[in-house]
Amino acid sequence: MLSSATPEGNLLATKRSIVAFKKNQQVKKALLHLYQEGSLTLAKLAELLNTSIPSATQIIDQLTDDGWVNTVGTVSGNNGRRPVLFSLNPAGHYAVILDSNTHGTTVLLVNPLREIIFQQSVDMALEDTPRFSEFLVSLVNEAIAQSDIDKSSIIGVGLSLPGLIDSQHGLNLSYANLALPEQSLTAWLEQQWGLPVFMINDTKATALGEHRFGSSVGKQHALTINIDWGVGLGIIINGEVFHGASGFAGELGHIQVAPQGELCYCGKIGCLDTLTSASSLVKRVQREVQAGQATKLAVFHDDPSQITISHVIQAATQGDTFAIDQLHETGYQLGKGLAIAVTLFNPEIIVIDGVLAEASLFITNSIKLAINKHCLSGFRNDLLVEVTQLNGAAKWLGTHAHVLESLFADT
Repeated sequence: MLSSATPEGNLLATKRSIVAFKKNQQVKKALLHLYQEGSLTLAKLAELLNTSIPSATQIIDQLTDDGWVNTVGTVSGNNGRRPVLFSLNPAGHYAVILDSNTHGTTVLLVNPLREIIFQQSVDMALEDTPRFSEFLVSLVNEAIAQSDIDKSSIIGVGLSLPGLIDSQHGLNLSYANLALPEQSLTAWLEQQWGLPVFMINDTKATALGEHRFGSSVGKQHALTINIDWGVGLGIIINGEVFHGASGFAGELGHIQVAPQGELCYCGKIGCLDTLTSASSLVKRVQREVQAGQATKLAVFHDDPSQITISHVIQAATQGDTFAIDQLHETGYQLGKGLAIAVTLFNPEIIVIDGVLAEASLFITNSIKLAINKHCLSGFRNDLLVEVTQLNGAAKWLGTHAHVLESLFADT
């Protein structure tokens, strides 16, 4: 037997370490493929891993013994012996998903098959204070207790937030006071829960959810526009979310489009947000109603502050010309901003998501019109513009994917 103290022993130990590392990589890749594909045969898994069927069998056996994988039936068909299908085990390996914004917070417990085990929404809006982080800790602890899930079966926490987020260092520069000055938010939360925590910008999470499970599946280059109370752009390049040098790529809402326009909350003048976000649209409608605009929304004349984006969309659906015009103009201005992004990134598809996705009937055509007018034909000839089909689930699906894909990463 070779001693590890000899050169030959050191070499053998190194080779064994490399083999173990490669095997571990293959196991994680297998988990990733099963997560993204849903179910696979041994032959298909071996093909995806670029390995032999016996090696794929060993990986599946290991994952089955570890409780990650189980059989879910056989491939349909009557020709010969039908291959067995393998899938991730829905029992255990849960992820906690937190979605906080300026209007409320939602917590979900999700299994590896992306099935929601527990969900709760509370009227606690995101605040830039350590007190809010303490609230998140309590919310998650209470959710776990109410769900009757054993905490030992939870593998990680995904946190979706608006703002300038540096996921690599666990920082949110837009909400810098969520954690102590000398500690990142994710590091502090990991200490509280004893679980790995992965933070992601809400629009990037939406783009990831659309790319993995929604309208941009299979597209290598895609944009997702998140039209919410701000305007965010999620960018997919070569099949992966583009973060930029510091993680801040995609702040489309803060490009200047109206030099003589309104003051944006960011401190700049005439940002796209001031023309196209849901909050700016509602403020314009409220001002017009107060000034006596003829519209179904005039029922709010005594208190225009009660008007919400849902009221505007409902009025447009009922044929209100004023509401339709406001949504059309919002879509057109958004399309002008997107024309810049199309010229820069040359995407295959633009997916429209967020609260204004509900107004797709009134904004999609105006977005396309603006892109057609302001883009060179080569950029727009094969470009698809579609409204999300995920019904508001893209963000939490993307956050869940961010957690599992981070855990299954090669390194």
